[in-house]
Amino acid sequence: MNRKNKTEYHCPLEATMNIIGGKYKGIIIGHLINKTLRYSELQKLISQATPKMLIQQLKELEADGIIVRKLYPVVPPKTEYSLSERGKTLIPIILELNNWGIYYIKEENLSCTYLDNNCK
Repeated sequence: MNRKNKTEYHCPLEATMNIIGGKYKGIIIGHLINKTLRYSELQKLISQATPKMLIQQLKELEADGIIVRKLYPVVPPKTEYSLSERGKTLIPIILELNNWGIYYIKEENLSCTYLDNNCK
C-alpha cells in the first residue's frame, strides 16, 4: 500500500516529512479532520492548488495509507475522501502545526484569508 520513495531514513522526522511534506498534503489532512469531503469540496477549500496538483497529492496520501478514497458508481462520478486510521494519528501533529502557523501569522502581523476566527 505504501509508496516506498525511500527504503532508508536518516531520522524519523525525514520519514514524517516524506509523507506529509508535499505542498498541499498537510492542508488536505487538516481539512479532513473529523469529516469526509468530496473532491469538489477539497478543490474549493484549496483553491490555490491546480486540479493536477491536488489529484497528485491525494493519490500520494492514499498510496501512503493516510487517506481513504471512496468512489461511488454514479453519473457523474462521486468521490469522497476521509482520513484512514493511520491518517488519524497525524491529527495532533497537524493541529500543532496549525497552532504554530497562527502564532507566526500574528507575530509577523501577516494576513490570513482562511475563514477560521483563529486567523483573524
